[in-house]
Amino acid sequence: MRLILCGLVFLTTAALAVPVEDDLDRLIKERGLVTQMTDQLTQQISKQLGGPLQSARSAFGGKASELVMQAMGLLGVPYKSGGTSEEKGFDCSGFVRYMYEKSVGLVLPRRAEEQAKVTEEISRSELKPGDLVFFNTLKRTFSHVGIYVGDGKFIHAPRPGKAVRVDDMREAYWQQRFNGARRVQVDKLQNEPVKN
Repeated sequence: MRLILCGLVFLTTAALAVPVEDDLDRLIKERGLVTQMTDQLTQQISKQLGGPLQSARSAFGGKASELVMQAMGLLGVPYKSGGTSEEKGFDCSGFVRYMYEKSVGLVLPRRAEEQAKVTEEISRSELKPGDLVFFNTLKRTFSHVGIYVGDGKFIHAPRPGKAVRVDDMREAYWQQRFNGARRVQVDKLQNEPVKN
């Protein structure tokens, strides 16, 4: 079973008040998760994921909403060092690059620190769904990256033995390692050659 629920444990109860979206229900059914869980658990997950998804819709509509929705569709894909595909798995920067190319049509550099260089620094208070969040997990800046989905949460490929999941940036582990937030600027990426 590819679905990893541990990342969902950190979703706040505030997200439970958000109405369930039809396309999110459809996503869960298409991924075959309905047959793997009870209806009650499926509804709970839909409600929890609905909060970040609703934030993306209200803040950006179109592209950011699609980015977050497609990223949520990859929950449970296993971590793979150097991985850049749904079939083989992802590492953190491979996941971010894949999501931006697939949903927005922009090709980001391959490594997390390179992604930080070609994006605009923003304050944590300015974060919107689709922005990138960076962490120091390997005793160097910008060694881990994820995509902000709203409500203080981000989706990422965490580490070997884990899978794509949603985590809360307010958890002590992530708060202590937070390196900053960045926004992808379409015009900057179009004007600069992308390093692979």
